[in-house]
Amino acid sequence: MPALWIAHVTVTDPEAYGKYAELAGPAIAKHGGHFIARGGRYVQLEGQERARNVVAKFPSLEAAESCYNSPEYQQALNHARDASERELLIVETTE
Repeated sequence: MPALWIAHVTVTDPEAYGKYAELAGPAIAKHGGHFIARGGRYVQLEGQERARNVVAKFPSLEAAESCYNSPEYQQALNHARDASERELLIVETTE
């Protein structure tokens, strides 16, 4: 079953976060993921508002989790840790 990787982000250091984004995209693609929403318009209805919202679709929950744990993504994540406040989850789709 496909899965969605959903991130809600407040960027606190745009330069460092830019390095994260530069490295994260290829890591996500390497694991079969592709972006279906990235930083576009949104309406916050509940919960904490984050200025950046990203959704990537993967072939499976396992592929998305494998991406997160991969050396390539972890290298990217090192740039995001001190450059943002974020929540990230993976959820299976019903398709």
